[in-house]
Amino acid sequence: MEKIELRHQQVQDANRFYDILNNQNFIFLSAKPKSIEEEKDFLKKNAKKRKTNFEYNFTIIYEDNVVGGIGIKINQHRKYIGEIGYFIDENYHGKGIATRAVKILEKFGFNELKLKRIEILMNPKNKASVKVALKLGYLKEGILKKILENKGKYEDAVIYAKIK
Repeated sequence: MEKIELRHQQVQDANRFYDILNNQNFIFLSAKPKSIEEEKDFLKKNAKKRKTNFEYNFTIIYEDNVVGGIGIKINQHRKYIGEIGYFIDENYHGKGIATRAVKILEKFGFNELKLKRIEILMNPKNKASVKVALKLGYLKEGILKKILENKGKYEDAVIYAKIK
């Protein structure tokens, strides 16, 4: 099995992320930067987000290629809860990359950040993300109504969670 690694996102990831995120087949992801400059601006804010314990974003490296991104947002009212989100280049789907990346980030969340609960929210139709959550032992807790914003519309999400 090929090795994957996570490293802090860098501004030089902007072009690659822009291409991945603007893939027209990404129907479950609302993060669509309008320009490479907009993506660079987002990436420049990552250090401050880590310093303030708001969000930790990583680049997913597979076979020395940038293939996606993953992050964990800390609930600002309940700092013992984190929410994982991720995206993988369509050309790398089906290789177990998301599962392995979530597992690495989950360890970081529970061990380094001392989280007690990690959540993954997803569109109920996103079968690949459902598989990732189930494979890693996350439990489906229910449906959150109109919680995900995508192209100006609010959609339901399924919430999966794991408790330490």
